[in-house]
Amino acid sequence: MASSASTGVKFVPEEDNFLQRHVAFFDRNKDGIVYPSETYQGFRAIGCGYLLSAFASLFINMGLSSKTRPGKGFSLSFPIEVKNIHLAKHGSDSGVYDKNGRFVESKFEEIFAKHSKTHPDALTNKELKQLLNANKEANDRKGAIAAFTEWKILYYLCKDKNGLLHKDTVRAVYDGSLFEKLERQKASKKHA
Repeated sequence: MASSASTGVKFVPEEDNFLQRHVAFFDRNKDGIVYPSETYQGFRAIGCGYLLSAFASLFINMGLSSKTRPGKGFSLSFPIEVKNIHLAKHGSDSGVYDKNGRFVESKFEEIFAKHSKTHPDALTNKELKQLLNANKEANDRKGAIAAFTEWKILYYLCKDKNGLLHKDTVRAVYDGSLFEKLERQKASKKHA
Protein backbone atom coordinates (compact mmCIF):
# COMPACT_ATOMS: atom_id res chain seq x y z
CA MET A 1 0.00 0.00 0.00
CA ALA A 2 1.30 3.43 -0.92
CA SER A 3 1.81 5.99 1.80
CA SER A 4 0.01 9.33 1.72
CA ALA A 5 3.31 10.96 0.72
CA SER A 6 3.67 8.84 -2.41
CA THR A 7 0.12 9.68 -3.46
CA GLY A 8 0.47 13.38 -2.61
CA VAL A 9 -2.35 13.23 -0.05
CA LYS A 10 -1.87 14.52 3.49
CA PHE A 11 -2.98 12.23 6.31
CA VAL A 12 -5.74 13.66 8.49
CA PRO A 13 -6.55 11.86 11.75
CA GLU A 14 -10.19 10.97 12.40
CA GLU A 15 -11.83 13.78 14.38
CA ASP A 16 -13.14 11.51 17.14
CA ASN A 17 -9.99 9.39 17.33
CA PHE A 18 -7.98 11.10 20.06
CA LEU A 19 -5.20 8.52 19.88
CA GLN A 20 -4.63 9.25 16.19
CA ARG A 21 -4.68 12.98 16.94
CA HIS A 22 -2.19 12.41 19.78
CA VAL A 23 0.24 10.56 17.51
CA ALA A 24 -0.32 12.74 14.42
CA PHE A 25 1.69 15.56 16.00
CA PHE A 26 4.80 13.43 15.56
CA ASP A 27 3.99 12.83 11.88
CA ARG A 28 5.97 15.91 10.95
CA ASN A 29 5.43 15.63 7.18
CA LYS A 30 1.77 14.55 7.58
CA ASP A 31 2.06 11.44 5.39
CA GLY A 32 0.41 9.11 7.93
CA ILE A 33 3.69 7.45 8.91
CA VAL A 34 5.92 8.39 11.83
CA TYR A 35 9.60 7.48 11.48
CA PRO A 36 12.09 7.67 14.36
CA SER A 37 13.51 10.92 12.94
CA GLU A 38 10.04 12.47 13.14
CA THR A 39 9.51 11.23 16.69
CA TYR A 40 12.87 12.81 17.56
CA GLN A 41 11.89 16.10 15.88
CA GLY A 42 8.55 16.09 17.70
CA PHE A 43 10.15 15.56 21.09
CA ARG A 44 12.67 18.32 20.40
CA ALA A 45 9.81 20.60 19.28
CA ILE A 46 8.02 20.21 22.62
CA GLY A 47 11.13 21.01 24.63
CA CYS A 48 12.81 17.68 25.35
CA GLY A 49 16.59 17.48 25.32
CA TYR A 50 18.72 15.60 22.82
CA LEU A 51 19.15 12.45 24.88
CA LEU A 52 15.51 12.09 25.91
CA SER A 53 14.38 12.77 22.33
CA ALA A 54 16.82 10.18 20.94
CA PHE A 55 15.82 7.59 23.55
CA ALA A 56 12.10 8.25 23.01
CA SER A 57 12.38 7.97 19.23
CA LEU A 58 14.04 4.56 19.47
CA PHE A 59 11.90 3.25 22.36
CA ILE A 60 8.61 4.35 20.80
CA ASN A 61 9.24 3.44 17.19
CA MET A 62 10.87 0.10 17.93
CA GLY A 63 8.06 -0.76 20.33
CA LEU A 64 5.12 0.29 18.18
CA SER A 65 6.16 -0.14 14.56
CA SER A 66 5.34 -3.80 14.00
CA LYS A 67 2.07 -3.52 15.93
CA THR A 68 0.78 -0.76 13.63
CA ARG A 69 1.76 -2.61 10.44
CA PRO A 70 -0.28 -5.85 10.47
CA GLY A 71 0.58 -8.24 7.67
CA LYS A 72 3.72 -6.34 6.71
CA GLY A 73 7.24 -7.57 7.24
CA PHE A 74 9.78 -6.21 9.67
CA SER A 75 11.25 -2.85 8.70
CA LEU A 76 14.55 -1.47 9.98
CA SER A 77 13.16 2.04 9.47
CA PHE A 78 10.60 1.32 12.26
CA PRO A 79 7.66 3.24 10.76
CA ILE A 80 4.48 3.74 12.80
CA GLU A 81 1.25 3.89 10.78
CA VAL A 82 -0.90 6.52 12.45
CA LYS A 83 -4.20 5.07 11.18
CA ASN A 84 -3.40 1.80 12.99
CA ILE A 85 -2.05 3.26 16.23
CA HIS A 86 -4.94 1.74 18.19
CA LEU A 87 -3.39 -1.68 17.49
CA ALA A 88 -0.38 -0.67 19.59
CA LYS A 89 -2.30 0.27 22.74
CA HIS A 90 -0.41 -1.15 25.70
CA GLY A 91 -1.66 -2.67 28.92
CA SER A 92 -1.34 -1.07 32.35
CA ASP A 93 -2.80 2.14 30.97
CA SER A 94 -5.60 4.35 32.23
CA GLY A 95 -8.25 3.10 29.79
CA VAL A 96 -8.87 6.67 28.61
CA TYR A 97 -8.46 5.47 25.02
CA ASP A 98 -10.84 2.67 24.04
CA LYS A 99 -9.76 -0.24 21.81
CA ASN A 100 -10.30 1.96 18.73
CA GLY A 101 -8.41 4.96 20.08
CA ARG A 102 -11.44 7.06 21.01
CA PHE A 103 -11.52 9.15 24.19
CA VAL A 104 -13.51 7.69 27.11
CA GLU A 105 -14.61 10.64 29.23
CA SER A 106 -15.62 8.52 32.24
CA LYS A 107 -12.17 6.90 32.43
CA PHE A 108 -10.52 10.31 32.20
CA GLU A 109 -12.67 11.67 35.05
CA GLU A 110 -11.92 8.53 37.05
CA ILE A 111 -8.19 9.40 37.07
CA PHE A 112 -8.89 12.54 39.08
CA ALA A 113 -11.80 11.18 41.13
CA LYS A 114 -9.63 8.34 42.40
CA HIS A 115 -6.18 9.87 42.59
CA SER A 116 -6.19 13.67 42.95
CA LYS A 117 -6.58 13.98 46.71
CA THR A 118 -4.46 17.07 47.39
CA HIS A 119 -6.05 19.24 44.66
CA PRO A 120 -9.28 18.22 42.88
CA ASP A 121 -8.04 19.08 39.37
CA ALA A 122 -4.35 18.17 39.58
CA LEU A 123 -2.02 15.32 40.43
CA THR A 124 1.05 15.51 42.65
CA ASN A 125 4.06 13.31 41.91
CA LYS A 126 3.01 10.99 44.75
CA GLU A 127 -0.55 10.74 43.36
CA LEU A 128 0.86 10.01 39.92
CA LYS A 129 2.88 7.12 41.38
CA GLN A 130 -0.32 5.82 43.01
CA LEU A 131 -2.15 6.06 39.65
CA LEU A 132 0.60 4.08 37.93
CA ASN A 133 0.57 1.41 40.63
CA ALA A 134 -3.23 1.15 40.49
CA ASN A 135 -3.16 0.69 36.69
CA LYS A 136 -0.33 -1.84 36.70
CA GLU A 137 -1.53 -5.19 35.38
CA ALA A 138 -0.01 -8.47 36.55
CA ASN A 139 2.67 -9.87 34.22
CA ASP A 140 2.64 -6.75 32.04
CA ARG A 141 6.13 -5.36 32.43
CA LYS A 142 6.22 -3.76 28.95
CA GLY A 143 2.90 -1.99 29.46
CA ALA A 144 3.90 -0.81 32.93
CA ILE A 145 7.20 0.57 31.59
CA ALA A 146 5.41 2.31 28.72
CA ALA A 147 2.83 3.87 31.07
CA PHE A 148 5.54 4.94 33.54
CA THR A 149 7.60 6.54 30.76
CA GLU A 150 4.64 8.40 29.22
CA TRP A 151 3.37 9.79 32.51
CA LYS A 152 6.82 10.73 33.85
CA ILE A 153 7.74 12.62 30.67
CA LEU A 154 4.39 14.43 30.85
CA TYR A 155 4.99 15.28 34.50
CA TYR A 156 8.57 16.44 33.82
CA LEU A 157 7.47 18.70 30.95
CA CYS A 158 4.22 20.05 32.33
CA LYS A 159 4.15 20.19 36.12
CA ASP A 160 3.66 23.69 37.47
CA LYS A 161 5.98 25.46 39.92
CA ASN A 162 4.19 23.68 42.79
CA GLY A 163 4.76 20.23 41.28
CA LEU A 164 1.16 19.80 40.11
CA LEU A 165 0.07 18.19 36.85
CA HIS A 166 -3.23 19.84 35.98
CA LYS A 167 -6.33 18.13 34.62
CA ASP A 168 -6.60 20.38 31.56
CA THR A 169 -2.97 19.54 30.69
CA VAL A 170 -3.62 15.81 30.95
CA ARG A 171 -6.72 16.12 28.77
CA ALA A 172 -4.71 18.07 26.20
CA VAL A 173 -2.08 15.32 25.99
CA TYR A 174 -4.81 12.79 25.23
CA ASP A 175 -6.18 14.80 22.29
CA GLY A 176 -2.74 15.89 21.08
CA SER A 177 -3.34 19.63 21.48
CA LEU A 178 -0.77 19.86 24.28
CA PHE A 179 2.06 19.07 21.88
CA GLU A 180 1.10 21.92 19.55
CA LYS A 181 0.87 24.28 22.52
CA LEU A 182 4.31 23.25 23.84
CA GLU A 183 5.80 23.66 20.37
CA ARG A 184 4.37 27.20 20.08
CA GLN A 185 5.67 28.08 23.57
CA LYS A 186 9.15 26.80 22.74
CA ALA A 187 9.17 28.68 19.42
CA SER A 188 8.05 31.94 21.07
CA LYS A 189 10.82 31.64 23.70
CA LYS A 190 13.33 31.05 20.94
CA HIS A 191 12.27 34.24 19.13
CA ALA A 192 11.92 36.38 22.25
